[in-house]
Amino acid sequence: MVTRSSLPLRRLLTALLLCGALLAGATACGSDSDSASATKASASATTKAEKQKFAKTRFAANAGLAAGATYQWIVKPYRAGKFKAGADGRKFALVKAGLAGAFTYNRLNAAVKNAKGDPTLSKAVGPLSAGIASLKGLSTKLRKGEGLGDVTSSFNEVIGGVKDAGKSAGAEVTNKVPSASQLTKNS
Repeated sequence: MVTRSSLPLRRLLTALLLCGALLAGATACGSDSDSASATKASASATTKAEKQKFAKTRFAANAGLAAGATYQWIVKPYRAGKFKAGADGRKFALVKAGLAGAFTYNRLNAAVKNAKGDPTLSKAVGPLSAGIASLKGLSTKLRKGEGLGDVTSSFNEVIGGVKDAGKSAGAEVTNKVPSASQLTKNS
């Protein structure tokens, strides 16, 4: 006989048994090397044309985020004089610029990887790889407030080159300002 007080307990036990069975099944499946290799094979079964179909879109999105971060938190504050000694909010502006620099570097590297999926885009972006690599240590200089004019122009030039390369390959890049959480997450 089932009483009202034992009904929730039975439901709990049933749920625990079901979870245990599912967990045991997932563990057993995960240890099988044949099923793991089958999963890898099906994951790589996408066609070359399908990868290229989204390469330009992903490139434009990543490059747009990099361009937006550069303009919003590096170029614009520099032009407004926020990085000058004694300016109100200078330290905060420099920290945001440093985060934006790291974010920009990260997104540009992702954009270059995306460009490799499209032959035309790959040829257009290929020569910019050295310029993107040169941005790696510049975010630290931004945070410290060193060589701000040169650093700002370096970021601006690389972004301009990426935008031009994208446009020539049919992947128009528009500035997309990332949120503050995106800056800290991807930098």
